[in-house]
Amino acid sequence: MGANKIDVSVEGIEQKKKSKFVKKTASKSVLLGAAFLMATSSIGPGFLTQTTVFTQQLAASFGFVILISLILDVVVQVNVWRIIAVSGLRGQEIANKVLPGLGVILAIMIVIGGLAFNIGNVAGAGLGLNAMLGLDPITGAILSALFAIFIFVYKEAGKAMDKVAQIAGGVMILLMLFVAFKTSPPVGEAIVNSIIPEKISWFAIVTLVGGSVGGYITFAGGHRLLDAGIKGQESLPEVTKSSVTGILITGIMRVALFLAVLGVVSQGLAINMDNPPASVFQLAAGNIGYRMFGVIMWAAAITSVVGAAYTSVSFIRSFHPWIEKHHNWVIIAFIIISTTTFAFIGQPVNVLILVGALNALILPVALGTLLVAAHKKEIVGKYKHPLWLTVTGAIVVVLMGYLSIITLIEQIPKLFS
Repeated sequence: MGANKIDVSVEGIEQKKKSKFVKKTASKSVLLGAAFLMATSSIGPGFLTQTTVFTQQLAASFGFVILISLILDVVVQVNVWRIIAVSGLRGQEIANKVLPGLGVILAIMIVIGGLAFNIGNVAGAGLGLNAMLGLDPITGAILSALFAIFIFVYKEAGKAMDKVAQIAGGVMILLMLFVAFKTSPPVGEAIVNSIIPEKISWFAIVTLVGGSVGGYITFAGGHRLLDAGIKGQESLPEVTKSSVTGILITGIMRVALFLAVLGVVSQGLAINMDNPPASVFQLAAGNIGYRMFGVIMWAAAITSVVGAAYTSVSFIRSFHPWIEKHHNWVIIAFIIISTTTFAFIGQPVNVLILVGALNALILPVALGTLLVAAHKKEIVGKYKHPLWLTVTGAIVVVLMGYLSIITLIEQIPKLFS
């Protein structure tokens, strides 16, 4: 009888250990998935084009722009993810607690921006399949949208989204590193100019930060962790690590593409400005390079379609119980609207450029609001936000706010001239 009791208790201990191991593994998978969701959300068609164009304009000095933008990105994401995790609230809920109605304004700005960008993401997915398989871009866009919709029809949509983001991110990084190696860029010159640049472009810095962590991307990873139940002060070390991982993934991709383009530019080869990133891959590796560009473009676009739809809808989930209950179907509707707009109207270039600048403007508003929330006991309880994060976060708010306004004033007249 005693032996049976010992056996049962040993079995119980083993089951508890197994359960803890499964939970820990699931938690790590979600944390990595959130990092990749944030990273791949920012690595879209615009990311590929911006990096190519700015590298052509600034050459090795673009390394400095990447370095500064990565530092700013880390400050933004560590602040945002920690405050969301410790409060257990989504961005719009925090904003409403700071100032009633502010969350609604923030949600409207992010949903409009996310929808406009998603039209570009869907278009990018169509162009990716066109380069990869020779499909008509609109047909490619519709097939890509169906793939994205399938993720949210699937019962375990969250897990599927994490896995797609990780696989697509891994494929993009490997292909990009291969092309960077193939073009034999002047790495030494790039390293020197990353610290002591020959020229500086503040417009490039604003655009990169806005594209990497602006608009809906600011909250992509933080909201994903919240939906997976990862929150509270005890989770902060892992949350911080995951946020930095997301920025590092984006950074690796950005540096690899920068070096690939720099290799082409340093050889004196002419990049076709009709499709700058595709031209780089074709110049680097011929027809195979062009097909590889199609794979990267499609992977970048499809993950951005998923990330934009998921995060944008997460901003209106708390507005009504029906949206909360049927949020996957609302996400699907978001993807359908984006695809239909592209299929019937085409890509509204002027709107996309303007929204890109607005994305950078949303960042200081969102981060500033969260920094205020970090020091309100009714929102974060007994949690003490690190002083260095508050100070660096405030510097980013002021810097990005000023630079975004200056950029908008300069760019808006050009759109309508």
